[in-house]
Amino acid sequence: MSVRVDPAMVPAALVDLTLRVGDPARDLVSLAEGNTSTVQDGELVVKASGARMDRASAGDFVVVDVDTAARVLADPRTTQDELSALLSVADDPRGRRASIETLVHVAAVHAGGATWVAHTHPTALVGLLSVEEGERLWQAPLFPDEAVVVGRPAWVGYEEPGLALGRAVAAAITDHADRYGTPPRLVLLGNHGIVALGRSPEEVEAVTTMAVKAARTRLIAHAVGRPRYLDAAGGDALASRADEVARRALLAGETV
Repeated sequence: MSVRVDPAMVPAALVDLTLRVGDPARDLVSLAEGNTSTVQDGELVVKASGARMDRASAGDFVVVDVDTAARVLADPRTTQDELSALLSVADDPRGRRASIETLVHVAAVHAGGATWVAHTHPTALVGLLSVEEGERLWQAPLFPDEAVVVGRPAWVGYEEPGLALGRAVAAAITDHADRYGTPPRLVLLGNHGIVALGRSPEEVEAVTTMAVKAARTRLIAHAVGRPRYLDAAGGDALASRADEVARRALLAGETV
């Protein structure tokens, strides 16, 4: 699996998305946490390891072949040490390398059909994902826009970043698609963070933003009393309504 630096392959929209979600005021990531990616001509352009999102430029991304990376992900013989070596950029004076979380993006693209991905660590969400009841807290939406924009999230219990996490995310996305007929727009990573999947930078940013609101709403609801969840099937029905589908498309930057 070759990894290279090619600033000409990095679209301005990816840099802009990275700067927006990396803004410290939004509390979605700290320091060099998180990463963003998009697919360009069958290749994954993903933020390099150790690069800060709030200072990103085209030189802070690397390019990975999606199909080759997917084969590495699926090959049970691949070891973590081998993966670490494969993520390095050969002869790069800056020592750039693909993030250890690159396989999460590969899973979102290959298993989930996403063309844009944003992986972040919002404090409010990480807190809710770090308790024993974490998965149960997301059993159903609490308010209509959560159902429409976020939908049913997929859940992944804590896995070590790298091969284990990438494989678990791929399995969760596949299971979600089999169960509900469509891949998730949000994957919740226990004790870790979130992955937003979409077809545009606007869509993954919208999913991320609404997921944070959903987390804060849960915190307030639990502080005041016993949360009253919406019916999960009812949330699915609302999200499938023609007017809400059109509104979700507009939020994703699509022309309706």
